[in-house]
Amino acid sequence: MTMNVSEMTGVTEMTGSGTGAALRSIVRVSSGNFLEMYDFMVYAYYASYIASDIFPSSNHFASLMLTLGTFGAGYLMRPLGAIVLGAYIDRHGRRTGLILTLALMAAGTFAIACTPPYRVIGVLAPIAVVLGRLLQGFSAGVELGGVSVYLAEIATPGNKGFYCAWQSASQQVAVIMAAFLGVSLSLILSPASMSLWGWRLPFFIGCLMIPLIFWLRRSLAETQAFLARKVHPDLSAILSSLAANWKIILIGMLLSTMTTVCFYLITAYTPTFGREVLGLTSRQALLVTFCVALSNFIWLPIGGAISDKIGRRPLLLFFTVATLVTAYPAMAWLVAAPSTLRLLLVELWFSCIFGCYNGAMIPFLVEIMPQDVRTSGFSLAFSLATAIFGGFTPAISTYLIHVTGNQAIPAAWLSAAALCGLAATLLARGGGITNVWAISFRIPAIFRTPAIYLFARKMKNVSTQRREMKP
Repeated sequence: MTMNVSEMTGVTEMTGSGTGAALRSIVRVSSGNFLEMYDFMVYAYYASYIASDIFPSSNHFASLMLTLGTFGAGYLMRPLGAIVLGAYIDRHGRRTGLILTLALMAAGTFAIACTPPYRVIGVLAPIAVVLGRLLQGFSAGVELGGVSVYLAEIATPGNKGFYCAWQSASQQVAVIMAAFLGVSLSLILSPASMSLWGWRLPFFIGCLMIPLIFWLRRSLAETQAFLARKVHPDLSAILSSLAANWKIILIGMLLSTMTTVCFYLITAYTPTFGREVLGLTSRQALLVTFCVALSNFIWLPIGGAISDKIGRRPLLLFFTVATLVTAYPAMAWLVAAPSTLRLLLVELWFSCIFGCYNGAMIPFLVEIMPQDVRTSGFSLAFSLATAIFGGFTPAISTYLIHVTGNQAIPAAWLSAAALCGLAATLLARGGGITNVWAISFRIPAIFRTPAIYLFARKMKNVSTQRREMKP
């Protein structure tokens, strides 16, 4: 892994200013990421209410699928936003681009909050909500990548994983707030009031936060890593570079698949899964979601900090394998005797997997991207994973359960995502793509339990002997 001089010293306004300045910069840049995830989670949490108010149908399953499909449709715009807005950020700067994405996100949020119900304006209601979701998806296509690159470029040496973790951690604060509002509204309002107008309140609260977040974003300083670059490529050069580095982007997409599927399974899908499949109340499902988001918030910086000490790959390998081994048994145990406690225990385990994997994956994805297309390349890889896999996790899980009758089948979807993450980890290195057979057997100290360590050493000796036997 290489790091240029501008990255090592690029701490922008924080240089020499201490922890307080670092914290302020993290809060400023992550605030828009908070709004993005808040809006997305609010839509997912109130999918059942939105279904009856905006997408009414005599068939509840069809109505819910239309609502969840609209949730996923926003992700189809992410790759386009990643390319267009990512190129803008790579050319004009991190700060300017992040302010633009926030403006687009705010417009989409306002459109959804103010759309009259179907009974008032008819088919225009679902059309307006879909357009709002598409606009949110377009801006979100580069939001995560732009924030992650910004944090990586202001990070102090040896702490990139810890800094990047706060991008995802800010999203967990949004999940916590959205879940808290959901629980509070369920205590205050009746189900009828929630269906008529109560589901809109969290969206209006999001609109009220927009001026504060704009003020925070406008106070951002540009990163020294960007300012130090002599050439800022135009859209044509960026597109050419993206095409030339398609293998790295594909690897990045597979790496991100594990993160996106796991995240949306344990956050966006949990309220719907708890109510529609397990038969829990909305309040119980949202309480579990609240606890999961809090757990994510704790595990993400831990995962990032550990990856700074032992490397990204050991964590990525360990937690993809752990997912393959435990996902389906855990979900089968949950659906065998559904309860709030069982749902909480299973989701907290998945939360640990997500937090530690994502804490290592985000800085790793930044590091393997060429610097001239770092934002657009990162954003495109992550957006493709979200558009194809993660964003449709609620809809796919609902459909798979409906078709198979197996309530534990979402775990198979998560396991497929883990296979993608495992394959990508084996193929990726800090400098790009590697031969899978050339992977070293270096075992970090944290994994050196006697059984695992002796097995790894034995495998290394066998590999060495085979190489020596070759003529």
